[in-house]
Amino acid sequence: MTTVLLINPNTSVGVTDLMSSLVAPLLDAPLELVAVTARFGASYISSEASYAIAAHALLDVWAAHRAAGGRCDAVLVGCFGDPGVAALREIAGVPVIGLAEASLREAAGYGRHAIVTGGLAWRPMLQRFAAAQGLDRDLAGVHVLERSGAELMADPQAAERDLLAALREAASDGVGALVLGGAALGGIAARLGSRVPVPVIDSVQAGARAVNQALRASDVLNATLTPSGKADAAVWSGLSDELLAALRRGFDPSAIAHPSRPRGG
Repeated sequence: MTTVLLINPNTSVGVTDLMSSLVAPLLDAPLELVAVTARFGASYISSEASYAIAAHALLDVWAAHRAAGGRCDAVLVGCFGDPGVAALREIAGVPVIGLAEASLREAAGYGRHAIVTGGLAWRPMLQRFAAAQGLDRDLAGVHVLERSGAELMADPQAAERDLLAALREAASDGVGALVLGGAALGGIAARLGSRVPVPVIDSVQAGARAVNQALRASDVLNATLTPSGKADAAVWSGLSDELLAALRRGFDPSAIAHPSRPRGG
């Protein structure tokens, strides 16, 4: 069985369950989905500090999954912002897909597009991310609500009202599509999309579609996790035993590629 590992790099199990319910139905048969949640870090990523810690948490929980005998043929990182994705691509030996990169690449097919999400800190973080990935050429803007995704979902009715207003405002800028970004906001695009004049892309579902594409393109069906290169020469301290073993096993800088050109295992 070909396995997709969904990693939630924050500690909210409820968000993990939400993403699982959206991703599993979209995966090509006979793909199997396994979902895991970070062992430490923020309950929801909404700041530079929590983003940085989430990158470590991502590597740690992936290494723990592997050390426990778990397998995967692709990884979907369930955070809109993709913390740790480039680092995990070095050591995983399989395609690693981030929600932000996947959904922005999909949105680029519509020409000018914009992002709508929750949390003021995400505006500069996503602008920086898009520029670093070369995905800012057609990005018209990043529209953020003051409340984070987790805070929005504490009151779902108010969240959908406020997100609808933000989506409509962003659509008025002459864009061809919008990305509704955020793991906790998964599923809302389907409920609001018919009330917005342009297509609204759900970042979680875009990630699932990118996983399908990556597995088809990379010919890694039934691949196993294997050392991907030379061992990292750094001297480590304070890491989990599982992550330390993974870092000593090997890395491959050439594996840092976008989802349409994933590296096989």
